[in-house]
Amino acid sequence: MASDLGVNLSELMRSEEARKRIQLDKYIGDGVGRPTLEDIFRELEKPGRDPREKLVPMEFAAGINSIGDLKEGMRVPGVVTNVTNFGAFVDIGVHQDGLVHVSELADRFIKDPNEVVKVQQRVEVVVLKVEENRKRISLSMKR
Repeated sequence: MASDLGVNLSELMRSEEARKRIQLDKYIGDGVGRPTLEDIFRELEKPGRDPREKLVPMEFAAGINSIGDLKEGMRVPGVVTNVTNFGAFVDIGVHQDGLVHVSELADRFIKDPNEVVKVQQRVEVVVLKVEENRKRISLSMKR
């Protein structure tokens, strides 16, 4: 949108004149209606204000920086990075995501991992197995 007018986003935020040149109807389509575009424009009028929720940085376990620092049985915090039919991948701060197999997501039967986890969800996991040479980490969310 901004590039269509030959301006960048920061100029749009500062310049009411630049915002007036944009024809919103041109950008209405599947999933984006005029009310959404008008909401965006109202937010652009408030430079320096970020309408998103505050992001609290993830704090991984202290002293665990590489796959070699992991030991079976450790309980560590993590964040879900991907959900698949067979489980969820979790970032635990060692530059290699671990896998929580669907059978390890909960203490009950889970048919669909999306019932239990979602991307960006913060979780606590237990390290089940570490295969450093294959760069594989098996995790569990069972209590």
